[in-house]
Amino acid sequence: MDRLITVKAKAKVSVKVDLVIINMILESHKLDYDEMMELATNSVDKITSAIESVGFDKKDLKTTSFNVRTHYENYRDEENNYKSKFDGYVCEQGLNLEFDFDSNLMSKVLTAITNTNANPKLNIQFSIKDKVGVNEELLIQATKNAKSTAKILAESSNVDLGKLVKIDYNLDQLNLYSPTMYDVENRAMVKEMSFSPTIEPEDINVSDTVTFIWEIK
Repeated sequence: MDRLITVKAKAKVSVKVDLVIINMILESHKLDYDEMMELATNSVDKITSAIESVGFDKKDLKTTSFNVRTHYENYRDEENNYKSKFDGYVCEQGLNLEFDFDSNLMSKVLTAITNTNANPKLNIQFSIKDKVGVNEELLIQATKNAKSTAKILAESSNVDLGKLVKIDYNLDQLNLYSPTMYDVENRAMVKEMSFSPTIEPEDINVSDTVTFIWEIK
């Protein structure tokens, strides 16, 4: 029977935010389909013009989703029974804008967007650009930690560490987002009003685990 030693190594990395992600949802509702599509197109054009006004190219604005559905309104008839009637069409569009973290630029972007009457639902996240690099750093650290631990265990047990026979690693999606929450209530914004939030998002703390198996002799 082979004599083996198994070490489960955990690595942790803390990185600073260097990326802003602004997700937007635009909803357009009209009774007539063509009018709804025209409204949806105009809403995107307004957002595009807004980001161009602060130095972005229209190609920087990405479409993440596009959905058109019929809409029905519930009501009670004269006999107090629930009914539904056709209430037009709804177009829901998801938009995304990403750029290097800059508090002043973020303020300008949000001000420009909220000064339109497109009224998108906003979700703002803070992340990092080099996601592959963070994952590699975690694996390097885990490998070093595992080897160090294995040597200590082997020496303490008066055995020699043999060859590495297995590495067990599950490639899970890392959560590379800062826990900092940044909410914007569009209805609270006043047109032509500039706001300049000075924020420093929390660092992103991530960890990963790798299992190593060595022979011992």
